[in-house]
Amino acid sequence: MKNILITGANGQLGNCLRDLAKDFQDQYNFYYTDVAELDITDAEAIEKFVADNGIDIIINAAAYTAVDKAEDEVELAYCLNRDAVRNLADVARNHDCLLVHVSTDYIFSGESCKPYVETDLPAPQSVYGASKLAGEQAIMESGCRAVVIRTSWLYSEYGNNFVKTMLRLGTERECVNVVSDQIGGPTYAGDLAKVIFRLIEVAPTEVKVGIYHFANEGVCSWYDFAKAIMEFGGKKCAVNPIFTSEYPSKARRPSFSVFNLRKTKTTTEMDIPYWRDSLRLIINKL
Repeated sequence: MKNILITGANGQLGNCLRDLAKDFQDQYNFYYTDVAELDITDAEAIEKFVADNGIDIIINAAAYTAVDKAEDEVELAYCLNRDAVRNLADVARNHDCLLVHVSTDYIFSGESCKPYVETDLPAPQSVYGASKLAGEQAIMESGCRAVVIRTSWLYSEYGNNFVKTMLRLGTERECVNVVSDQIGGPTYAGDLAKVIFRLIEVAPTEVKVGIYHFANEGVCSWYDFAKAIMEFGGKKCAVNPIFTSEYPSKARRPSFSVFNLRKTKTTTEMDIPYWRDSLRLIINKL
């Protein structure tokens, strides 16, 4: 039976991986860590943990994700999104582990007019995006076996996210303003967790590092996303569309970050749920 280490286990994706792991107890032993149990910025600590517990697979669900704060906390963003990832990759190589790492749509410029494929040229427009790309590059340079999954607009029933914020504002306010000129794909973390487990089973081993794109099926703006949240949450709050220029923020967001999902669908042979369907299920849970 193989041993899986899940880092960042208290976050959105980490909690969804915990939930799904119950279905794989006969295949894997799971070790869940967050910063209190394992500091992934400490290479020696990772080395010892992996060696002591005979880890075969590392799923890295830990990251610095405060997009605007990263513009000021550059060193911290790179410490968690590049240096810690390099530590995991080096240990994975030394112990012949498979590393599964989650990256982001923010590595792209957002200036495309067609869905991004895995081989498109990265051009991050923010510190957060640049630090996440640096993490991908650290994995490539390490020589470890890895699966890198880029995702977008992540939400779940856990932690803080756009869906929960909109539901709260829908109760507190009569109207909210949401940008309508940023287009992408919402991703339910539970659906991402299913794809991660599937890729562990089926990702080609002859490719040293396999890169995959994943979001829920369909495309929308943040405005469309917010409208659906209010609809499914039964909120009377009006949603007003605004332009990005009317909502200034420190970090530049991709205006278009739609993923081409063909490679992921072909590799996993999974049906990917439509974003509105997954959203409705989660809001019903909440």
